[in-house]
Amino acid sequence: MTRVQGDPSPPDRSVSLDHFIGMYEAKADPWDNATKWSDQRKYAVTMASLLRSHYGRAYEPGCAVGHLTRLLAPRCDELLAVDAVPDAVRQASAAVSEFPHVTVARAILPADLPDGTFDLIVIGDLLYYLSGDDLDELLAGLLARLAPDGELVAVHYRDRSGAVWDGAHVHDALAALRGLERLVHHDDEWFVLDVLKLRR
Repeated sequence: MTRVQGDPSPPDRSVSLDHFIGMYEAKADPWDNATKWSDQRKYAVTMASLLRSHYGRAYEPGCAVGHLTRLLAPRCDELLAVDAVPDAVRQASAAVSEFPHVTVARAILPADLPDGTFDLIVIGDLLYYLSGDDLDELLAGLLARLAPDGELVAVHYRDRSGAVWDGAHVHDALAALRGLERLVHHDDEWFVLDVLKLRR
């Protein structure tokens, strides 16, 4: 998607933690991830787009209630999944309790980025909630934590009207990062997905 004059811009401030906590207080699965076909399809396309059958160390920021985390777990030796909302962390922890190699923790991004590098980073439906400054900081932090030959996978809802700051816009920001090569690109009426690797 090519940006043109008049396109939406990132929010001036990142959406507040209180907003998301309130969503979980109102409903255990605020986005109906467990039941919506569009989400089930999105998860399936995401898993099918991974370039390797197995990964060493993986990171999933913004894991919500852990539906994608459960799918990623069998394909990783070690998986760190994080969310800012305590209720989400509890639900995601329960969802992956059978996998001892998966850690679910609370983290507020971009401040609480983890140490070390990862062979796989999967980030879904998170980036468009961030202000421009926080988005830049998080993307730089993720890039710094991507291991050589590591994969950065992003999947976000898109709005076909182009009237809101959505997945198409944040994926443009991803594609503009220096040093990354886009190897997989999927764009349909519901979501946009990219798999990017560090250029050699």
